Amino acid sequence: MGRERVQFAESFDVVVVGSGAAGAMAALRSADHGMKVLIVEKAHKFGGTSATSGGVMWIPNHRLDSDVGDSREAALQYLDATIGVPVNRERLEAFVDEAPAMLRYLKSTGVPVAAAAWPDYFPDRAGARADRSVIVPTFDGRRLGDERYALMREQYNRFKLFGRYAMDLTETFALMMQSKGWRAVAGKMIGRYWLDRGTRKVSHRDKRFTQGAALMGATYEQAFARGVELRLETKLDRLLVDDGGRVCGVEVSNFGRTYAIEARHGVVLAAGGFEWNQELRDRFYPVPGLTRHSSTPEDGNRGEALIAAERIGASTEHTAQGWWIPTMTLPMKGASNFHEIHQAAFDVGRPWSVVVNRKGVRFVDEACGYDRFGQAMVRDHLETGANMPCWLIFDAKFRRKFSAGGLMPTVHTLERKVPADWWDHYVFRADTIEALAAKIHLPAEAVMRTVANMNAYAKTGVDPEFGRGMNPYDRMFGDPASAPNPNLGPIDTAPFYAVPINNGDLGTKGGLRCDARARVLDGAGAPIPGLYAAGNNAGTPFGDTYPGAGATIGPGMTFGYVAANDIALRSANRRALEAGDAAQGRAPVAVN
Repeated sequence: MGRERVQFAESFDVVVVGSGAAGAMAALRSADHGMKVLIVEKAHKFGGTSATSGGVMWIPNHRLDSDVGDSREAALQYLDATIGVPVNRERLEAFVDEAPAMLRYLKSTGVPVAAAAWPDYFPDRAGARADRSVIVPTFDGRRLGDERYALMREQYNRFKLFGRYAMDLTETFALMMQSKGWRAVAGKMIGRYWLDRGTRKVSHRDKRFTQGAALMGATYEQAFARGVELRLETKLDRLLVDDGGRVCGVEVSNFGRTYAIEARHGVVLAAGGFEWNQELRDRFYPVPGLTRHSSTPEDGNRGEALIAAERIGASTEHTAQGWWIPTMTLPMKGASNFHEIHQAAFDVGRPWSVVVNRKGVRFVDEACGYDRFGQAMVRDHLETGANMPCWLIFDAKFRRKFSAGGLMPTVHTLERKVPADWWDHYVFRADTIEALAAKIHLPAEAVMRTVANMNAYAKTGVDPEFGRGMNPYDRMFGDPASAPNPNLGPIDTAPFYAVPINNGDLGTKGGLRCDARARVLDGAGAPIPGLYAAGNNAGTPFGDTYPGAGATIGPGMTFGYVAANDIALRSANRRALEAGDAAQGRAPVAVN
């Protein structure tokens, strides 16, 4: 559409589509470059998928601690050892180089950050470390103001104690593992919530923003302080292109009203992936799976921005895989006609359990990183046709101590408190392994053989099939009380249980193809002027792999930062040319 045929309702220097971590960083950095910035968000609340996440950023060579021995070379060595498909090398190196700069900038704005002791997801590969994941400590949500505090997207019940009390990562692991003193931790959380009488007069929501909410709350506090405007219930309909082929604005809709907004210097697409668009899943994925198995906000990321960019010639990359995570489905409490998705990322690798396909056999180290688990589900289904779902089988010892997706341990949910409609529909139970296999229509002999093998492995502490519990990442989520291997334990105490495990996701790995400067590329590999993408709206720089905790948010924020820098550089150059600097002998900055 030509510029002269568009009647812009208003004008900004930069328009950011999407309010998650990538968009928030693009907006914050653009504002610090002196630009007038608007974020448009189609949802009723802001923060995107990031606000509901663990809020971790994977940042190699961050140097938050002076004695950290990480390096650019070690990071690239590790990535080279894990990535299994061709990737844009310049873009990959740009991430490694710019991620530490982004983190230093974020910290300089007033957002506190800290390194977490979280092993890389391929701990046996060259260059792997256990300190590249970065978190933001708990944030007081009311610092955003009571209206904005209520309008940030709230975390799922699975990230809260009893669906109400916010948990940071330390509290989460203490309760999840029932570590020494966990009851005191729970009591402190509950007491802290109810003693906060001022907040209780405003909202039921815990003012303690933790994990993803902490990251987004702290970042938005800085963005709002710099004048960034945020507009909710505002959906991208079209990208507007001038006669020179440059993206010059967006057409958006709000409750049926459609209008155009000029973006003088750039549009940044940061609207997430396409995991809630079944048509795109069917188009891109070798095993599509179902939208409803995703663990991201329901019907949220539908790929509208990707589709809008494709309509003006943008290309895509790495679209064959998602950021996989095992999930299970249960009815919502108090509303059994509606269902809720529960993550089972760590449950599948606990002792006293095993995961099998529909042939009754194992197909993966169940305690591996959740993305690797999902990749194994896809691979096994392509080979056997007997996965998707697979089955988590466990015994009474597991049931007493650990959750199985949304089924809480008996210390929280006694057998008699499990809703009657769950049994043998969502959660299966029997007095013998043979009877359990019959209930879930698996070959009993194969399942019993698999369980017998696991019981033998539990005695020796060695899993000769897949090496479960034999690396630092596995052991981090095992049970230290289970010896000699914290991820193995005999499945021998009745009753026995099973729950179906689906291949859910944390979003899509693939998206718009971008260069090292976050510019969206057309089919010939040339940048589309004025158009940028970051986060899951763009293809991951990592290709087919998930290198460590925070490998979605880390690159998302990094390329949001890179996009803002490139827009600022080009806008300064454009203004210099328009002001006649070149004619006065001052050479413009090269921005090719």
